[in-house]
Amino acid sequence: MKNAFFITGTDTEIGKTTIACGLLAAAKAKHLTTAAVKPIASGCELTADGLRNEDALALWQQCTVVLDYAEINPVAFQPAIAPHIAAIESQQVLSVAMLLPKVQVVLEKDADFTVIEGAGGWQVPLNEHEYLSDLAKQLKLPAVLVVGVRLGCVNHALLSKQAILSEGLTIAGWVANIVDPKMSRLSENLGTLQKHLNLPCLGQVPYLQQPNAQQVASYLDITAMLGDKNESK
Repeated sequence: MKNAFFITGTDTEIGKTTIACGLLAAAKAKHLTTAAVKPIASGCELTADGLRNEDALALWQQCTVVLDYAEINPVAFQPAIAPHIAAIESQQVLSVAMLLPKVQVVLEKDADFTVIEGAGGWQVPLNEHEYLSDLAKQLKLPAVLVVGVRLGCVNHALLSKQAILSEGLTIAGWVANIVDPKMSRLSENLGTLQKHLNLPCLGQVPYLQQPNAQQVASYLDITAMLGDKNESK
């Protein structure tokens, strides 16, 4: 398998998709082929083509490998609610066993750079016994931790790191995504995150009103994710 990563975050609404798209754009700038999967998406819009999710569509735009929408986003729910609740309401069953082959279909496309974007934070329930983190554990991919920089982010980031490592996974790096431009003591908090996470920082993305993938990519350095053999192609 070539470079593939599980994108997770410290919470919901902290810019995982924004950063994932930026990472894909950064990979394309290095002339790498790209693919993405958002296994579960809530808050989808009903269209003539079926349910469509804004985040999944954004990921789709950054893929150079030809994929169908259903491959990008195999499980879609219309209500913008927790996936396990949406599944119960729609009488569907969510499990690692049903998600794993759907993700593997895209991984088998063998893109140079693939991202699998989680939902919410790290410990998101799928059912009464499984979590989305169990899917990440089965995939055995390095994680990228997106830290939504706002009040409370240090605690959320350190707990997320601890949880990821406890699953026996590695963390390829973290990204500081500034979601609160008025955060007090911003530089001090960034310094605390850098010191206590003690992981490669892939970039610090400032608050952007209408971010696009190329703009976000300009703040990211994916070299640490790739290794020497893929730094240039």
